[in-house]
Amino acid sequence: MAGAGAAYQHIVWEKVAADTPFEGLERRMLVGDSLMVCHLRFAPGVVTAAHTHPHEQMTLVQRGRVRFYIGDEECVAGPGEALHFPPNVRHG
Repeated sequence: MAGAGAAYQHIVWEKVAADTPFEGLERRMLVGDSLMVCHLRFAPGVVTAAHTHPHEQMTLVQRGRVRFYIGDEECVAGPGEALHFPPNVRHG
């Protein structure tokens, strides 16, 4: 089987240390060589600054609604929806 013996990680989200980069955002992050996965909890009305990063990002919305700005476009995603951000694409 291809990749047998390759390093892998088994992650339990509750055991990943959470940080609070600013009031209203709790964040748990896993960062690989080219993919970043974050578990985020936003307080209602919280706004994050637009930013870029070298990692590909997948965002899955579990509850509530979130408004994203991707480049010059706006997108509102709700429960059961996902967004994919390629590397270095400005979003917030």
